[in-house]
Amino acid sequence: MEGKLLIFSAPSGSGKTTIVRHLLDTFPQRLAFSVSACTRPRRDYEVDGRDYYFLSITEFREKIAAKGFAEWEEVYAGNYYGTLKAEIERLWDEGKHVLFDVDVKGGLKLKEAYGDRAMAVFVKVSSEEEIKRRLNFRGTETEATMAVRMAKVRYESSFEKEFDEVLVNDDLEATLRKAERLVEAFTQ
Repeated sequence: MEGKLLIFSAPSGSGKTTIVRHLLDTFPQRLAFSVSACTRPRRDYEVDGRDYYFLSITEFREKIAAKGFAEWEEVYAGNYYGTLKAEIERLWDEGKHVLFDVDVKGGLKLKEAYGDRAMAVFVKVSSEEEIKRRLNFRGTETEATMAVRMAKVRYESSFEKEFDEVLVNDDLEATLRKAERLVEAFTQ
């Protein structure tokens, strides 16, 4: 089997993580989740190697220099996130296709790096009002943070046309069925 990458990217509030979790539950023999590396401090409930690979800034930069990342980004000053090539190879060696839940930039970098072995899926909802409703439902946004998030949603949405597939997630059950069909078709 030639391992493939299934990349799901989306603006906040689009339901990407829900879709990815569903696909992992639906195809446990076929798919495995790629654990990202980061330099931020580990939270008390997080486990190294399950939630993230927690690296020091020095370790992360050494891996960048050694070309150990399929993609990486300095999200904030000194706060790096990325996908280790070794993680992809590990999962392929297990006979699995690799499933990603990554930001838009990371998703496009992975697609560029792996070409036809990767399918990049952009998840969105049909309106900004729906995204606002979903983010408000979480109860984590102030008026100021909502404005910042919505600006980021607009920016990330500008990359939609660069993705292989677009899933409009207005009806979750229908979207999950479409995502399943994409996985089945791409991993045959």
